[in-house]
Amino acid sequence: MFVRKASRARPRGANEDFVLSSPGAVVVLDGAGMAPGMESGCKHGVAWYVQELGTRLHAEAARQESPLTDCLAMAIESTAALHRGSCAVDDPLSPSATVGIVRAQGDRFEWLVLGDCTLLVDSNGIVAATTDDRLALVAQQAREALSGATPGSAARRAAHQALVSEERSMRNTPGGYWVAAADPAAASRALTGVQSTSDVHTGALLTDGAARLVTTFHAADWRGYMDLLARNGPDYVIRQVREAERSDPDLSRWPRSKQYDDATIAYIHP
Repeated sequence: MFVRKASRARPRGANEDFVLSSPGAVVVLDGAGMAPGMESGCKHGVAWYVQELGTRLHAEAARQESPLTDCLAMAIESTAALHRGSCAVDDPLSPSATVGIVRAQGDRFEWLVLGDCTLLVDSNGIVAATTDDRLALVAQQAREALSGATPGSAARRAAHQALVSEERSMRNTPGGYWVAAADPAAASRALTGVQSTSDVHTGALLTDGAARLVTTFHAADWRGYMDLLARNGPDYVIRQVREAERSDPDLSRWPRSKQYDDATIAYIHP
C-alpha cells in the first residue's frame, strides 16, 4: 500500500491531528480541541494524546493480527494507562479523538471509522464516502446558538463553551456519540468494513478539517475531491481549504465554529 499524506495545523495553533502509515496500515486521528477558556483536566494536552494514541494504534494495526476494533480498544486502554495516575482521564472534558484506519493485506482492504473522520473509496469509478456523523446529531440548540453569535464576541465565546460542555456530556454514552477517549469499549461502536483490494482503485482518510472543501465550502463533490487528490496531491487540497477559510474571516458566507481547522489527508493506493 502506497500512501501520500499531508497534515497542517491551523494558523498559530498546535496540530491536534495525526497521521502515520506503513505498507500495511494507515491511521488518521483528529483530536477534539477545547474552547478558549476551558480546561481539559489533562496536563499533557490534546496534541500529546493523539500522538500517543496514534502511535500505539498504528503499531497494533500493522501487526495484522487482530480485528481493527480490537486494535483500537487496546490502543485506547494503553494510552489511558499512561496518564491515569496524573490526569482526570475519565472526565468528559479529557482529551479524545476521532479515528480512521485502513489496513491492506492480500486481497483484504479493511477500514474503521469512529467519529467524524471520513473514508473515501474509489471503486470502479464510483466514490463512496463513509463518516460517523453522530456528533452532529447532538446539542442542536447549543449549535444553533453558536452559529447565531457574532464572531469574536464574548457571547460567541460563551456559546462555544456551552456547546463543548453539552457535547462532551454526551460523549461515549448511549444516545450520544462515540470517540476514542479513555474507555476502550468505544471501539466496538466504530463503523467498519472489508472490501476486496482488487475492487479499490484509490482511497483516502480525511479529518473533518480537510473534508471542509466538500462539507462546508461546497467547492467540490467527493468525486471531484478524489480527482483533485489524483492530479495535485494532499498538500494542494489542504491549500484549497486554507484559501476558502481565509476568504471568509467573519464566518458569514460559510457558518462554522471556527475560521480555521487542522487538516489531514492520507491518499491511499492499495
